Amino acid sequence: MSKLLTIIGGGLAGCEAAWQAAKQGVSVKLYEMRPNRMSEAHKTDMLAELVCSNSLRSKDVSTGPGLLKAELEAADSLIMAAAKESEVQAGSALAVDRNIFSAYIENLILQNPLITVVREETESLPDKIAVLATGPLTSQPMTQSIQAAIGAEHLHFYDAIAPIIDAESIDSSKVFLASRYGKGGDDYVNCPMTKEEYDKFYDALMEADTVAAREFENIKVFEGCMPVEVMAKRGRDTLRFGPLKPVGLPDPKTGKTPYAVIQLRTENREKTAYNMVGFQTRLKWPEQKRVFSMIPGLENAEFMRFGSIHRNTYINSPLHINSDLTMKNRPNIYVAGQISGVEGYIESTAMGLIAGTNAARRLNGLEPILPPRTTAHGSLVHHITASDPKHFEPSNINFGLLPADEETLRIRDKKKRREKMAERALKDWTEFVACKMKG
Repeated sequence: MSKLLTIIGGGLAGCEAAWQAAKQGVSVKLYEMRPNRMSEAHKTDMLAELVCSNSLRSKDVSTGPGLLKAELEAADSLIMAAAKESEVQAGSALAVDRNIFSAYIENLILQNPLITVVREETESLPDKIAVLATGPLTSQPMTQSIQAAIGAEHLHFYDAIAPIIDAESIDSSKVFLASRYGKGGDDYVNCPMTKEEYDKFYDALMEADTVAAREFENIKVFEGCMPVEVMAKRGRDTLRFGPLKPVGLPDPKTGKTPYAVIQLRTENREKTAYNMVGFQTRLKWPEQKRVFSMIPGLENAEFMRFGSIHRNTYINSPLHINSDLTMKNRPNIYVAGQISGVEGYIESTAMGLIAGTNAARRLNGLEPILPPRTTAHGSLVHHITASDPKHFEPSNINFGLLPADEETLRIRDKKKRREKMAERALKDWTEFVACKMKG
């Protein structure tokens, strides 16, 4: 059997899969359709471009994202190496400079003698062993090919991205620098609101025009990336208990907790651009300018990127994907990334690591690896392969996916219980990596 692995898609999952396969001595052809064909959301032709937030979420191992990142690091993840190399200050979160992040990954991929990057679109599933990592923005021809292979309609939902603001256009006299509860340095720009300011902003947001769904009638939005205007429709105070939560952010000018706070997170190391945290939106661009300029400190904001909405596509994986991440109807195809039914950057990376490793092991005549159920990786695989297909939706990593045992259930403090579960997960994962992935 030829030791040549085809990987379709140059996002985080595809790049991680290519890196892991090459580590096992397998030659890789990594296909990326950009720049010949751009997606609805990508702006560059860089490999592993981050199209939504620049945050990989919490670094705390007592959180799902923190645990998954720790596991990825233990497995020598390319994506995690890039994140460490391009990190920007973001309190307890791991945020990156997008350009440095993508450039780091692309440089190492292009320099690897076992990886060849092919800049052309792949329109159908190949007959040979391959990793499908086309992501949530899979092109229409490939979508049709996948649909034909699994014999069922794809599920879909709409995803929204937040605006980015020029740092120099922020009125520093009306904002303050701080991280929630003082975790990390003064990494966020905080725009405090009084009740009157919040009420006016809320009313304007409710009246603003949004982008029409056009030919798509059933707009299904993933909870973890919900447009701010959709969230606000759930009630006047919903935003104040969500992205505009003021708890842990006293205004140093007054010593009091504001009625609401909009947080801005730095986009790059130079701190020349800031992302509006939690402000994913499908408002029309003029409306974004009008409504978001009502936020204190952003009256004269210059938008380097407006928010937008795009369709994300994923497979109903419990019906169509095996535990080794092969497609049931096409067992030569390994599925990775968001199209597999996970949600988020690091979750996509994790599925790329498992799919790339298993595809390479198969080419090397080895059995597939199945990560322990007690780990974050194993729990994600379990979610996308063992959930009820009638009610399946993509998921971020969270401790609700990890199994609890009698010992952890006896711990009443939630944080301590999660710390114990994380300790168990990292122990099991470290042994798994040493014995299975490197053995």
